[in-house]
Amino acid sequence: METIHSLHRALEAGQSGDELARFFTADAVTVEHPNLIKPHGARAPLDEMLAGSRKGVELLSSQKYDVHSTLRCGDTVIVRLTWTGVLRTGDQLVAHIAQFVEMRDGLIRSIETFDCYEPSAFTMAV
Repeated sequence: METIHSLHRALEAGQSGDELARFFTADAVTVEHPNLIKPHGARAPLDEMLAGSRKGVELLSSQKYDVHSTLRCGDTVIVRLTWTGVLRTGDQLVAHIAQFVEMRDGLIRSIETFDCYEPSAFTMAV
C-alpha cells in the first residue's frame, strides 16, 4: 500500500511522466470506467498513463488525494478516496473514487478506477 500512497504524494507534488514510472511494472495498465470526463471510459498502457500525467500537470494547478480507506486482499488493494483538482482556470473538480490496484513485486501492475465527479462548471460543460 505504501507504493500507492507514495504515488499519490508524487502526483500532489506535481511529478509526471518518467518521474512516475518507478511506481509501475513495465506492463502496467489502467482502466477508467465511464464517467463525466471520459464518457466512454479508457484503457491505457504505461506509456499512455505517463503521457496523460504530463497533460494533467499542464491542466491542473494542484491536486489532492484524500484516502479514506484501503483494504488489501492478496495482490489487490482497494482504495476509497476523494480527489480534488484545481484547474489552471481556477475551477475545481472533485471526484469520489474507488480504485482496484493490482500489485506485483511491490509495484503497481494495474489500476481499475471508478470515478464519480461532483457537478461543477467544468463537468456541466463536458
